[in-house]
Amino acid sequence: MTDVVVLDYGSGNVRSVVRALEHVGAAVELTPDLARAERANGLLVPGVGNFHACMTGLRDAGGGEVVRARLAHGAPTLGICVGMQVMLDGSDEPSPDPQPGLGLWPGSVHRVDAPVVPHMGWSPVVAGRGSALLDGLDGERFYFVHSYAVTDTGALGERVVSVAEHGHPFAAAVEDGTLSATQFHPEKSGDAGLHLLKNWVSSL
Repeated sequence: MTDVVVLDYGSGNVRSVVRALEHVGAAVELTPDLARAERANGLLVPGVGNFHACMTGLRDAGGGEVVRARLAHGAPTLGICVGMQVMLDGSDEPSPDPQPGLGLWPGSVHRVDAPVVPHMGWSPVVAGRGSALLDGLDGERFYFVHSYAVTDTGALGERVVSVAEHGHPFAAAVEDGTLSATQFHPEKSGDAGLHLLKNWVSSL
């Protein structure tokens, strides 16, 4: 079975993503152990809540270093929700203790410009050209819960960017070699989310 570690750095309830990965055939371990995280076939970085609080937890746990180490030797990593946002340079989400992002992708996270915020519910996702995560899923609906997003998708350059819309378009998923991430929650997105996770696990 494919070995996947879900990095436990205090980001909130992640049992649903563990169950979803198990459902698609992965052998999953939820752990803060960085050595395990570095050597696993796949690493999943969750994220719930405030960007800066997540970055503080990730930094204190050494999560940024393990993600960089995995990228250096071509080991796949998947971020979910704020776990996607932390891959960028930063966020303008308010915080008494603002933190920079990991800076693995250029650009910043901004408040969604829409009549109703947060964006909470199901929205269709347009798959970027050549998307491996969304193979067979173009136009499917996924579950979002967020107030901030990557609204300047052009800053991501030639990376594979899949897009959703809430008021205005934003990056719903980004794929860049072995580093991928989704703004939506695949583990809460029914059959489409399981299909996406199976696509990722099958690629490991």
